[in-house]
Amino acid sequence: MPVESHSRDRTVQSMFDRIAGRYDLLNRIISFRLDRRWRHQVIETVLAQAGARILDIGTGTGDLVFDAAKAARGNGQFIGLDFSLEMLRLARAKRGKSPHGASTVFVMGSAMIAPFRSNTFDGAMSAFVLRNVSDLPLLFAEAHRVLKPGSKFVSLDMFPPPATWFSTHYSLYFHCLMPRIGALLARDRAAYRYLSDSVRRFHPPERVAVLIQDAGFEHVTVQKFLNGAVCMHIAAKPIPSKRT
Repeated sequence: MPVESHSRDRTVQSMFDRIAGRYDLLNRIISFRLDRRWRHQVIETVLAQAGARILDIGTGTGDLVFDAAKAARGNGQFIGLDFSLEMLRLARAKRGKSPHGASTVFVMGSAMIAPFRSNTFDGAMSAFVLRNVSDLPLLFAEAHRVLKPGSKFVSLDMFPPPATWFSTHYSLYFHCLMPRIGALLARDRAAYRYLSDSVRRFHPPERVAVLIQDAGFEHVTVQKFLNGAVCMHIAAKPIPSKRT
């Protein structure tokens, strides 16, 4: 499956290939391990039934997939989709060590040209992916297409927090200190400067909710964490009404 041709997508793909080896460690350090708690809330929301087939869009090294498989005790199928070869190599290496690895599958491909049939999945989720996508409406449209009617789409990401006392301290940490931490541990300051800038320039969560609804989803809600610096969007693919 070819990756996106957009120049931004190629740049982002190359960046994640470069930092793949330190990605998990840096996520834990930068978020003070809070990312694990937020990810678990995504999983609890998307796992609506036993034996579900769940898609993780932009799976990275597979943490969300493995945590979902663990939460379901391996009862289901959990598919991770990503366009970074190095990230997927790490995910596949983890698969052999995971107690529920047999229920996981990793696929290289684009979230904007998802290599799956329509109405395939019982749920779709993503974590910290949206800011890195060149065409959000297309990603949401593809998520809508591959989901079965009635299934949930749940997305977690970072957003510019509202202007409060918290946002001042948050900006100091996230936009000044975090790139330096990335430079020290990942030896790639440019990558973590990009991640910082991607949050600064991102849509507000309310705008993302509108884009999700425009893709055909309903019951779109937003849950905010860390004073709005992290948000979880929840939406459902409508069930077609029966004609009489």
